[in-house]
Amino acid sequence: MPEKETKKRRDFLFTATYAVGAVGVGAVVWPMIDQMNPDASVKALASTEVDVSTVNPGNTITVLWRGKPVFIRRRTQDEIAEAKSVSMKELKHPEKDEDRAKNPEWLVMLGVCTHLGCVPLDQKGDYNGWFCPCHGSHYDISGRIRKGPAPTNMEIPEYKFVDANTIKIG
Repeated sequence: MPEKETKKRRDFLFTATYAVGAVGVGAVVWPMIDQMNPDASVKALASTEVDVSTVNPGNTITVLWRGKPVFIRRRTQDEIAEAKSVSMKELKHPEKDEDRAKNPEWLVMLGVCTHLGCVPLDQKGDYNGWFCPCHGSHYDISGRIRKGPAPTNMEIPEYKFVDANTIKIG
């Protein structure tokens, strides 16, 4: 066989071997990479939709999202006015009510005290909002810390209104 044909044949065999090897490595590595993705149960917890059609003004419901309580409060016009009237100078962690509630009528926030992670009580405390009895933190009707050891306001999760009666959290 001429040397030129032998060289072509050798080059082809090397290329074919590398290609088969690369496919083999990919077939071995892909399952290891894919197993690091979250499973369906974790993806299902990433967001939740809540029907709020039965919540009356002045009431709060609590739902679980990612294993944490989320308070959804339908505020009255008086509560909205009260939240907006607070001077930023009075707040330990200044944040406007408009920045905390996408729709003034609905307040959606994690129901976790920012001091040590307790669950505050609704419509308690000195500011008609939430009160954490563990260490005495008082939150106002917008979930902002007003008194006590908690350093920051209660956290607002990512949420959006799917329609007039449904809120998607996450």
